[in-house]
Amino acid sequence: MAGEETFDLLVVGGGINGVGIARDAVGRGLSVLLCEQDDLAGHTSSCSTKLIHGGLRYLEYYEFNLVRKALQEREVLLRAAPHIIWPLRFVMPHDRSLRPAWMIRAGLFLYDHLGKRELLPSSSAVDLTRHPAGRPLRAESKVGFVYSDAWVDDARLVVLNAIDAAERGATILPRTRCVRAQRGSKVWEATLQPAVGGAPRTVRSKALVNAAGPWAVSLLRDTLAVPSGRSLRMAKGSHIVVRKLFDHDFAYILQNPDKRIIFAIPYEREFTLIGTTDVAYDADPAAAAISDDETRYLCEMASRYFTRVVTPTDVVWSYAGVRPLLEDESADLSAVTRDYVLEYDAGAERAPLLSVFGGKITTYRRLAEEAMDLLGRGLDRFRAPWTAGVALPGGDIAHANFEEFLSGLRLQRPALPDGLMRRYARAYGTRTQRLLGDAKTTADLGEHYGDGLYEAEVDYLTRNEWALTADDILWRRSKLGLHVGTPTVQRLTARLGSTAKKERIAEVRHAARA
Repeated sequence: MAGEETFDLLVVGGGINGVGIARDAVGRGLSVLLCEQDDLAGHTSSCSTKLIHGGLRYLEYYEFNLVRKALQEREVLLRAAPHIIWPLRFVMPHDRSLRPAWMIRAGLFLYDHLGKRELLPSSSAVDLTRHPAGRPLRAESKVGFVYSDAWVDDARLVVLNAIDAAERGATILPRTRCVRAQRGSKVWEATLQPAVGGAPRTVRSKALVNAAGPWAVSLLRDTLAVPSGRSLRMAKGSHIVVRKLFDHDFAYILQNPDKRIIFAIPYEREFTLIGTTDVAYDADPAAAAISDDETRYLCEMASRYFTRVVTPTDVVWSYAGVRPLLEDESADLSAVTRDYVLEYDAGAERAPLLSVFGGKITTYRRLAEEAMDLLGRGLDRFRAPWTAGVALPGGDIAHANFEEFLSGLRLQRPALPDGLMRRYARAYGTRTQRLLGDAKTTADLGEHYGDGLYEAEVDYLTRNEWALTADDILWRRSKLGLHVGTPTVQRLTARLGSTAKKERIAEVRHAARA
């Protein structure tokens, strides 16, 4: 048809797996279009516990291959994005009634050695009566274990992959739904509908990737009209944020009587992030929200360990996301595998289709690499994998030394506030220079909307990172939503204009200052 565009690959889904595949594909020389029905990382990929980790608890379910793969990726990602990913030491207070010490020591030994570990220190036992991490804990926590994993700004990881894909030539279309896709013998013909006005767009692609996460099965059934024997179990994971429970940089992994674990993690300087739950869910993934029972559960489990009792009234913000897990025979939702499966469907009379089922944020790059090994051969466009040693945008920091990079940045612009420079450096890495331009003082950053949010940053995000609404800026491109007051939100919304939607920021309790 006249006016149709043709691509090698159409990726449906702008979560971490979709953008990872788009980035890998365009870097191998394919023409790529990615569409996402909402904002990038608008759902599951911005609602994680925000860890790059092997998954210590998965060892109890004998998921050795998954843990090894994730531990190997942990090292790769620490090098690729040291501004948004950094080491984090975890403390596990020992409760002898739940797991014996020998079992924990054996698990940590495996965790230290299953994957290549060059950047992080090994595990050890600690005396919590002397260790700084013991101070906020109840007196009965006397012995603990310390091990290493890493923290990630999950939504920014998605956006950085999308930026890299776009700069290499991919077309990225957030807020654009794939409403129909018809499969031919050589190509797919798809209709894409922008959410905010605009006429439908018809495109053709030689292959299609279904990376719709919780919507993967419904996309196959309702949009692509392709039968699949796969089924997913939806697990809702919810988190709460409270004012900080401790003043050190360690995180906690807390064992509980139901055999589950929760994390308590330093968050945004002033807060502690507590999660996650694991609840079966069968409603619309876009409508997922924490329940009162989940809030009480997280408060009670944290209160078993900390001297400060945590109650639902302490919660300043909460979020929930739906994880699409591969269906298996496990009665316990926590035991369902977090690994992924790539289902590749092609033939002489069928344009290739690849569907992604399951997965976790830590293994997204490996997943994308495996996906493109399959698709590249199917399209007769195979090129070697390339992403393992390539930094993400802003991550090209010398020797992956963030503090040294930040010191140099401060020396170049000494009149800008230290806190602001740290926040910019963490979010944008070496691309902070692009955001700042010639700015030497805050007066050079344009209008101040309040609470450290300046026009220069808003302009950068709308021009370079597909930010459209206040929610995009305050909760996904940053976590400023925890720090800003209502006047700042109002000024930002007015600045963004008539396209700004009524934000859910007004619907949740958060730490806004009056």
